[in-house]
Parts: sequence; structure tokens; C-alpha cells
Amino acid sequence: MVQEFIMVGFPGIQDRASKNVLLGVLLVVYLCIALGNLLIMVAFLTDPTMHTPMYILIFSLAFLDVMSSTVTLPKLLAVLGSDSGVISITACFIQMFLYGILKASEVFLLGLMAYDRYLAICKPLHYFTITNNILVWKLITCCWAFAFIIVGTPMTLTIRLPFCGPNKLVHFFCEHSAVMKLSCGYDIIAVYAGSTVSLGVMATPLFYILYSYVRILKSVFTIETSPRRLKALSTCSSHLLVIFLFYLVGAGVVITSSVPGSSADVRLMAALLHNVTPPLVNPIIYCLNTKEMKARFVKLIKTKSLFSYRH
Repeated sequence: MVQEFIMVGFPGIQDRASKNVLLGVLLVVYLCIALGNLLIMVAFLTDPTMHTPMYILIFSLAFLDVMSSTVTLPKLLAVLGSDSGVISITACFIQMFLYGILKASEVFLLGLMAYDRYLAICKPLHYFTITNNILVWKLITCCWAFAFIIVGTPMTLTIRLPFCGPNKLVHFFCEHSAVMKLSCGYDIIAVYAGSTVSLGVMATPLFYILYSYVRILKSVFTIETSPRRLKALSTCSSHLLVIFLFYLVGAGVVITSSVPGSSADVRLMAALLHNVTPPLVNPIIYCLNTKEMKARFVKLIKTKSLFSYRH
């Protein structure tokens, strides 16, 4: 029985020069992801005026973004930096499980953020009577718990499969379908369970998000004055951009996987973009489109600069 996998990474990028270039680029990307999202988290934690339902959701999204990148990118950097991509089966399953939970939680969180925007636009007078900080934290916990349950089901089916060779994993992390291909005991139930969960996790919140924004747009267009209408739309702009980006790169993964004859490198590059693009861009979106977040960032930077100057 196989006790470890060999993570190949990108099959078309195996020479040392190309690996070093990709290693350098991804290292910079990972540092930017960590810095941007940690800034959002620090801004939230150090400013009590930002302890509102909307910013609690933004803080949670930043936490999920930095964690999902940390689960996959450091191992990919290690694979690119060395000639060995060895990972034990146990570590592989842990990585697969954590990544699944984090991504599922992120999708549910985007749906929860749509609900928050719906309340803010359609029921502004009742917003703080319907929701509060404690309720939002409870709903976020439910997102995590629900993600744990639905991701755990196909995982239990995958773990019990025998792996007796080959052990070369053609991917940059332990993605469920890539690991399933290495099993010598093909299980149609496990395959369909994984596909059904992935499709359901992506599609169900999307339907709710679309429904919420249909209601929001109806409410916005009933507003008589243009300035109030634009202000209402601007409160949703950041969330809409985040959703569009998340599902756009997700659609890229689906399309490249469905196109006959597409190379493994193209499919893996699409998966890599899905892994790094939202966490990299989300802090920029919220910094540019949220006045309070932008002001807090500037204050943190000035405070850091003043501290450095005094020392």
C-alpha cells in the first residue's frame, strides 16, 4: 500500500529555471495575500467602531482567504523549491479536508454577506433590530459547521479507498478528484459524492445571492432621488465585485476542465488562479470601496511610520 504521494506540480514546468521564476512570483503573491488580509484583520480588531455586522463579515472573509492560501501555497512553494514533492497520505487528506472546509465556508459567507446587504438596503430602519453582532457571529459559526458536515461526507468515502499505486499526484495540492484518480479501488459513489458536493456548494449560495440582488435592485429603483440611489448601490459594490471575481475564476476552472484536449498545465493554472486571485484582490476591493477601511489603513500606516521614526 502507498504511504505517500509525489506531488508533481505543473507537468510542463519541471526545469530548474522555470521553477525558480514561478517560485519567486508565487512567493511575492503569497506575501501580498498575507499582508493585505492581515491588515484588514488588524484594522478590524484595533478599531471598536468597525465592530458592526458588515465588518465582522469582511473580517471573516479575510481570515478565510489567508487561511485557504496558507493551506496550499506553502507546500507548492516547497515543491517548486526542491526536487521532491513528497507528501504523506495523512498530510494529503488533512490538506484536502481543510481546503474543502475553507472554500465551502467562504461560499456560504458570501451568501451571508448578500443577506446583510439585503437588510441594509431593503430594510434599513429595521436593520439593527433584525441583526446584531452576536447573531452574525452565530451565523458565521453555522457556515463553518455546515461546511464541516458536507465536506466530511465525501472525505469519509475517499479515506477508506485503497491506494496501491501509482502515487504521482498531478496537481499542486491534494485536490479531491486528483487524489481519487490514484485510488486502485474505483468507487463511483465517492466520485459522485465529491462532484455533487462541489456543485451544490458553489450553486446553492449563488442562487440565493442572485435572488437577494434582484430584491435589492427592485428596492433601489424605487428610490426617487439619484444621490440616494447611487449611495445605496455603492454599499453593495464591494460585495458584488468580490462575488463576480470568485465565480469568474471558479467558472474558469470548470471550463478548462470540461474542454476536451486541454492540457494539465492549463487546468492547473486555472485552479491556481482560483486559489490566489480572490484572496489577493479582495483586500484591494474593500480598501478602495470602503471609506472606513481605507481611513483605518491610512491610520495604521501612519502609526507604523511614526513608530519607526521614533525608534
